Amino acid sequence: MIHTDEPRILIDCNDSNAENPLWHSQHQYLYWTDIPCGEMFRYYPQTNTYERIYSGEPVGGFTIQEDGSLLLFKTKGTVETWNEGKITTVIDTIPEAWDTRFNDAIADPEGRVYSGIMATAETEGKLYRINLDGSYDVVAEDILLPNGMGFNRDYTCLYFTDSERRTIYRFDYDRATGNLSDRQVLLEIPENEGVPDGLTVDSEDYIWSARWDGGHLYRYSPEGEEVMRIPLPTDKVSCITFGGKNYDRMFISTARNGNTCVSLQEKWLPDNPAGDIFHLQTGIKGRPELLSRIKLV
Repeated sequence: MIHTDEPRILIDCNDSNAENPLWHSQHQYLYWTDIPCGEMFRYYPQTNTYERIYSGEPVGGFTIQEDGSLLLFKTKGTVETWNEGKITTVIDTIPEAWDTRFNDAIADPEGRVYSGIMATAETEGKLYRINLDGSYDVVAEDILLPNGMGFNRDYTCLYFTDSERRTIYRFDYDRATGNLSDRQVLLEIPENEGVPDGLTVDSEDYIWSARWDGGHLYRYSPEGEEVMRIPLPTDKVSCITFGGKNYDRMFISTARNGNTCVSLQEKWLPDNPAGDIFHLQTGIKGRPELLSRIKLV
């Protein structure tokens, strides 16, 4: 039986745009990024404290490597590893991405990573696959604002969000090659339900979508039928992930605005939860996020 409590503030951080919460299964920490401020944070459940661990170029998405380090996807097509403050370059730049940045990232079961670049007036949005040796391939084009991704339980399809088009797609996924094919529309989101942002897939193979300017989390069957929606006390709900020792806790990031980093003096908003990290238990469990295995060259 599914039951749910109310989403509660876990971390009162008032970030400009908290995104990409990710549970580190090896260390039992929660990581996330504040994209416009170029900052990353780490939360310690044992002490209920958090700290800033990175400040620099904006990180639009990241994965956890098999060795426990983080793989950062940044501006200009740059990909780097972060290991307790030590930065190592994997891809210096992708020429086609010189005026844009990556947005969101996900590892596949073989350790490859998918991440998209946002479209600009000069650049077409694309979805890249970063291969184990650090090489990369374009696997999908005609994208405006790449966002939340997730694999189904048997790894035969990849769900992919294009926020600008208000659409969640379903790709056929070939685990052996990492190729994507047969892009189909799974969901088109009505304007009155906000913009689809981050995405994850739970242990029952149902899809969760966070709603920017929609103030909710939505849960869908694999066929795209809505089965649940959960309201949050703030409008810009950016992303969701499962974590905790049993993967029965949901961690939800939110934002104050989209593209502007507020000053430290403006950061704190009394009695305003926008930009905070929330947590929630519904009786539904998630699955551990897959680890990337991109080799350093």
